Amino acid sequence: MNKTSDFSKSFRDSNLVQGVVAEIKKITTQNWVLMEICGGQTHAIMQYGLDQLLPQQIELVHGPGCPVCVTPLDQIDRAHAIAKLPEVIFCSFGDMLRVPGSEVDLFTLRARGAQIRVVYSPLDAVKIAQENPDKQVVFFAIGFETTVPANASSVLQANAMGIKNFSILVSQVRVPPAMHAILSSPHSRVQAFLAAGHVCAVMGYWEYHPLASQYKIPIIVTGFEPLDLLQGILLSVRQLEQKQSIVENAYSRAVVEKGNQAAQKIIEQVFEPCDRNWRGIGKIPQSGLGLREEFSFYDAENRFQVGHIQTREHEICIAGEILQGLKKPFDCPAFGTLCSPTNPLGAPMVSSEGACNAYFRFSKSNNS
Repeated sequence: MNKTSDFSKSFRDSNLVQGVVAEIKKITTQNWVLMEICGGQTHAIMQYGLDQLLPQQIELVHGPGCPVCVTPLDQIDRAHAIAKLPEVIFCSFGDMLRVPGSEVDLFTLRARGAQIRVVYSPLDAVKIAQENPDKQVVFFAIGFETTVPANASSVLQANAMGIKNFSILVSQVRVPPAMHAILSSPHSRVQAFLAAGHVCAVMGYWEYHPLASQYKIPIIVTGFEPLDLLQGILLSVRQLEQKQSIVENAYSRAVVEKGNQAAQKIIEQVFEPCDRNWRGIGKIPQSGLGLREEFSFYDAENRFQVGHIQTREHEICIAGEILQGLKKPFDCPAFGTLCSPTNPLGAPMVSSEGACNAYFRFSKSNNS
């Protein structure tokens, strides 16, 4: 086994895990509701049964940290409208292909003849555009702050190379405004946040200090291994029990307060904050990123004039309430029956980071 594997294994050590759990139980005297932001964290919690190890007073709810899940249905339908065009090669990460639109998904469109390709980087799409000058190549640019530097780089590269047949359909979203929207809701139950370590690796956590201060809420930057998450929960509960509300970094091996400033510089060069619709939640001010005016040529939504497409969400799907931590997947009447990974009604069931998918895969009898 290599050193990397040994290092990762140490964060899953059962003795260390049990030690942190024991400390959490020791200090917990009240009921607390904690929200993990990232879908990867949700899957780790369910996969390792961490929620079952915690004292009953601690409830974990699942936030809007799955980029596929929060991409609104009308944006999916805009992607499909572009992908159907005969002159288009539509490029996307693989996890978007099975997300249902109002009619079908990208897999179905590809089976019907649409030119849809799975890529592993937006720079792959730039290369495809270079190799196919007679086609319009569109990359579906979804994600949180983690994916923005690469998407920005693709625009800069296409611009530097004079590639005119490349564009991106932008659906980039930002974490701090979403946290603000959740906390400002009169229905919010969240008393502490586990912040997404990979987002903070890019952006740092300096933006979280005003949130912690305004809403009197602990925010703990955490990783994705069992020990990471339990340490984040321990720090959250300790603050709550002591009536503290500050930002702490429990993922210092990957995150510094100011983040990756070189990546931030690239983001700021290409993108600027804008209002963005979130699936099941609605419009959150300044929660998205849009191309700056000098790069608007690469905006696929404008190039193909699909911005007018508006679609209603499926009436049965309660994705919005799940993404806000108001309900759990088991609360949905369609869970596991009308909605499953092979026949999803909404993105949280099909996405590899979706809460519904995690519950379907890992939970046997969790009705908490």
